[in-house]
Amino acid sequence: MSTAKDIFMETMHLEPAEKAKLVDQLITSLDKPDKDLDKLWSEEAESRLEGYKLGKLKAVSLEQVLSKYK
Repeated sequence: MSTAKDIFMETMHLEPAEKAKLVDQLITSLDKPDKDLDKLWSEEAESRLEGYKLGKLKAVSLEQVLSKYK
């Protein structure tokens, strides 16, 4: 069986578009539905929305968030 290093070395001969396609396929293969995780995120989102509505959390503009990364 090939190791990750073996597979990586084989992919170095691919064209850039083929490498990008492979990366996309690998990332997609990691994104499997998980009902338990979805439930946790839903509860978290509801909690944050409720906190915002009650004034316990304040909103920040997209520009403020992105300015931290410039």
